Amino acid sequence: MIADDHPLFRQALMLAAGEVAPGTCVMEAATLDDAVRLTAGAANLRLILLDLKMPGVQGYSGVALLHAERPSVPILVISSADPAVAMPEVRRFGAVGFIGKDQDLEAIEDAIAAALSGTPIAAPYAMDKVDDMAAKVASLTPTQLRVLLGVLAGQLNKQIAHELGVTESTIKAHMTTVLAKLGVQNRTQAALAARALGLGFQH
Repeated sequence: MIADDHPLFRQALMLAAGEVAPGTCVMEAATLDDAVRLTAGAANLRLILLDLKMPGVQGYSGVALLHAERPSVPILVISSADPAVAMPEVRRFGAVGFIGKDQDLEAIEDAIAAALSGTPIAAPYAMDKVDDMAAKVASLTPTQLRVLLGVLAGQLNKQIAHELGVTESTIKAHMTTVLAKLGVQNRTQAALAARALGLGFQH
């Protein structure tokens, strides 16, 4: 699946994927909601190619949500973000690698091939180990992540419940679990922890 809001770049990635894996069916998503829906419904999904900046994404939330939805499917981030900053961050939230949109087609094809084969993707930038809080965020379910993102956006439980189509008591229950998983005492601490990891920033 290719998740990018630029049709021309999606087309370029489709050509690259076709070179690496001829005959492969490629799905396209222009928003994070579309990407999550397609990811959840695809039985034989082998790889997700993901841009960091697209409608519905806050910071690295796209990586975190898609990884939570399908933890066994590799995610390769292809973005114009600063690789020295973004590469270690996307790895913290479950991506197998990062490659810049400014790379030539051959380099992108090589990265796609490596991600499909499970080969470690060479990183010319310093890689951080997954820290404790990032691991805790990565343990959240897709719904729990959406609740946390709602808190980051300053929404009340009632607003989050309306957006997710559930009851306010359900959101309260999710929030209790999120606080426990993150090891924090309240919504403010949860928001600060997530924001410190980059979930609340635009890239």
